[in-house]
Amino acid sequence: MAVNRTPVLKRCRSLDLDPTFLGYDKKSTRTKIHGNKKMSEYGLQLREKQKAKFIYGILEKPFRNYYEKADRMKGMTGDNLMTLLESRLDSVVFRMGFARTRREARQIVGHKHVLVNGKSVNIPSYLIKAGDVIEIREKSKSLQRYKDILEVTSGRLVPEWIDADIQSLKGTVKNLPSREMIDVPVNEMLIVELYSK
Repeated sequence: MAVNRTPVLKRCRSLDLDPTFLGYDKKSTRTKIHGNKKMSEYGLQLREKQKAKFIYGILEKPFRNYYEKADRMKGMTGDNLMTLLESRLDSVVFRMGFARTRREARQIVGHKHVLVNGKSVNIPSYLIKAGDVIEIREKSKSLQRYKDILEVTSGRLVPEWIDADIQSLKGTVKNLPSREMIDVPVNEMLIVELYSK
């Protein structure tokens, strides 16, 4: 399996991205956003795609598959793409506050700590549907790891489309998010332009 080993903060700097969108504490980072250099239209489009791939931790082929799926759906392709990315299981676990960073959320899912509607799911890219109940399995709830996680994430805002009970490490997806509900700093229209060439 391919793994991106680029240091996170270095990558954030190159993409002009605030590390807090990945769950990293702003205080622990020394990221300087540099003045924008003049970029070609293609360069801007490519950077937006790389930014989205980096935030959600997705490689090129699966990302293209998400784009093609979003293109086949009704409505705006860009909005559909962002909804698909946000409804991945690892992303939902991160949004619920059961992980400090998106990478940690992916690891938690991969290690079979997460139940979806009472069944164990260890696929980070599993797409959540409205009404799905996500929880950390009973055996894992007592681990020190989750006490540490809750200490860090207790002040984090849970999006309006998720109903999360932080203390019992359980939550429900009320409905899939619309683009307005997703606070990720990506201009999805540039990604659509890039792929539709």
